[in-house]
Amino acid sequence: MISSKKSAEHYIWGDHCDGWHLVKHHNLSVIHERMPASTSEVKHYHQQSLQFFFVLSGTATIEMEGKEIVLHPQEGVEVPPLVHHQMFNKSDHDIEFLVISQPISKGDRIVVD
Repeated sequence: MISSKKSAEHYIWGDHCDGWHLVKHHNLSVIHERMPASTSEVKHYHQQSLQFFFVLSGTATIEMEGKEIVLHPQEGVEVPPLVHHQMFNKSDHDIEFLVISQPISKGDRIVVD
């Protein structure tokens, strides 16, 4: 079955950010996400989920264990379980990226103060 933003389950998260579930199984999740300019998610980690963030458009900044990594289109980074991380859009334009999680991250997210 073909999956796209047009046919996928959509949800809103954070400060007007979008997500589309392209693949949603108990052992694998692929989400296409969009973050408007000057938005961020909360710092968190996952107890079991291994994640891979892959930028489709724009420039994303991800903080991992206190270090910032800037990702440009067609670049990605792996985030192992238990690693504190937070995605930022510090630019003036939307960013779009894929978040691939194995197993799924739902119910596995611990917010860090």
